[in-house]
Amino acid sequence: MEKPILLSIQFCYNQFMTLLLDTLALKPTNRAPIWMMRQAGRYLPEYRELRAQTPNFLEFCYSPNKACEVTLQPLRRFNFDAAILFADILTIPDALGLDVQFVKGDGPKLEKIKSVADIDRLKTKIPSVATTLKPVFEAVTKIRAGMNAENFTDTTLIGFCGAPWTVAAYMLDDKPSKDTANLRKLAYADPAAFNDLMSVLVVSSIAYLNAQIEAGAEVVQIFDSWANSVPTDLFEKAVQEPLLAICAGVKVAHPNVPIILFPKGVSDRHLAQLVKVGAKGGQKLFDGMGISHTQDLAWAADHIMPHVAIQGNLDPAVLLAGPEVTKRETQKILDMINGRPGFIFNLGHGITPPTPIESVAAMVNTVQNSSK
Repeated sequence: MEKPILLSIQFCYNQFMTLLLDTLALKPTNRAPIWMMRQAGRYLPEYRELRAQTPNFLEFCYSPNKACEVTLQPLRRFNFDAAILFADILTIPDALGLDVQFVKGDGPKLEKIKSVADIDRLKTKIPSVATTLKPVFEAVTKIRAGMNAENFTDTTLIGFCGAPWTVAAYMLDDKPSKDTANLRKLAYADPAAFNDLMSVLVVSSIAYLNAQIEAGAEVVQIFDSWANSVPTDLFEKAVQEPLLAICAGVKVAHPNVPIILFPKGVSDRHLAQLVKVGAKGGQKLFDGMGISHTQDLAWAADHIMPHVAIQGNLDPAVLLAGPEVTKRETQKILDMINGRPGFIFNLGHGITPPTPIESVAAMVNTVQNSSK
């Protein structure tokens, strides 16, 4: 009986269209919606205060009450048009039984995948992923209830996962700063093992996103933060096929829930290719495309936005330059878009910890006080 009730809740949410949902449907709106990647995080003093109480980062992510609280914190300050679940892209490797550690000052460290036998062991863990990650789904439900209680009823709740290529980069390279060398080596040297690893992550990600939706997420985003490290001849196998397979798996279960892809830094040609292949057969597999600050937003507005919404792409470094610079650069993007439907204002990547709060306020106010 539990699942139909959750699905009924999700159906009710989607009947009340928010600014973000309308934009993802390419409907005209009075202004662009705005939210930020990593908007719940270390640039906020209230986040740092709560985070200090739980030294283990994964334990922090798996605390539904704390995850709910930090998700709501930026809404209280800035009244963003969307909240994004506070979690991490490495929850799936953790649920698949790999040792995941977050080392202060050095970031995540994972138990490496070293053999085909290691990949085979991951396959045995797939059925337990949704059970292991129940605290995340409980957090989603708490966040949605908290948003309603605090009158953020016009605010959209976003769930997310990491894309298979990006997550696998951590699983094979320990840290993708090595330019995904081991993962690329696997793709060339043992295509069958590579495909098996991608399949494990695709199936796990579908289950993970569907459970987030059933818990109350209204939109989901797939972060492929290391997509720009993929050689052209691997793009279809490493980025396109896994991303679109996840989209298809989510759309089968939840056809009306929008999906945003964020293949960070890939070429214009590959962005266009994703849109073309993702719309084959007349049904869009995804609804929005994140554009990083290294990509051409004007090109995306002309070539991508007629088909799916685009999201981006203010350089996070702009906010470090202060409120006046932030306001100026934010307005430049709004002027370039010129009120066309299907645009979501966001950064070109996640906000950085040293960002002044005043700069965030200047960006949000500029967007929210604009009109089409």
